[in-house]
Amino acid sequence: MSLTIAQPRTTTTLRTAAPAATDLGSVTPIRGRRPAVLPAQPARPVADRSAVPTSPAVAPPRNRALPEGTEARGFALYVGLDEATAAAAGTTLAAVVEQLKALTTQLVPGAETYAAVAVAAEGSGGRDVDVVRLALQDRSAVAARKQTEKPEPEETGVVIDISRKRVVLDGEAAPLTFKEFELLQFLVLREGRTVDRSAIIEGLWSDGEDETPNERTIDVHVRRLRSKLGAFEEIVRTVRGVGYRFDRHADVSVRYASTPSPDLF
Repeated sequence: MSLTIAQPRTTTTLRTAAPAATDLGSVTPIRGRRPAVLPAQPARPVADRSAVPTSPAVAPPRNRALPEGTEARGFALYVGLDEATAAAAGTTLAAVVEQLKALTTQLVPGAETYAAVAVAAEGSGGRDVDVVRLALQDRSAVAARKQTEKPEPEETGVVIDISRKRVVLDGEAAPLTFKEFELLQFLVLREGRTVDRSAIIEGLWSDGEDETPNERTIDVHVRRLRSKLGAFEEIVRTVRGVGYRFDRHADVSVRYASTPSPDLF
């Protein structure tokens, strides 16, 4: 007896190829599992972060002090510093100027500089920086100075200014010599008192002076003084047989010095 094993019949065929599109039927593909095909995009260049500013460039604000239609072309730096102060700090004005010019060139290469030194009379006083601003005609400093300076009122009559050693007649300075003013001042400081000639000689001419006058010479000095006083000559009165006296009236003004005159007694 023989046993025969029959081979099973293959009824399906395995396909290794992908199914046709119609085989998908109603199956909806899962989005995201298969990357979508997008049009090619140009590659973005990678910027150098070290070369890119951290903040956008902003135009500098306009200086409000400048009038419309103008532009700033430089600046002036007023430095109040006298030679003695610079020497005490171990430097000189020239050295300070050179260092400031060098600093400007370091900050802005090619920038042009110009230095001017302000000078003033010795002992004129005031703040150094104000002296510099006025000497260099800074507009704001000049305007402030004009506001503080009060114009002198128009002078009429006789003004005997002992502080300034001058006599003003109706606004005009009288051409008195030094000795003539001393003579008038000597009488003014003794207002209302009659001064004899010998007292005038003793008070105005020192002992041993080569040209010590006599009493007749005093009369000549008084006559010359009166001629220069013009219409106001009567302020120097003659007291016959005695000497001279200063008489004040409504048209006469005397301005005394801030400190007592050594001629007062």
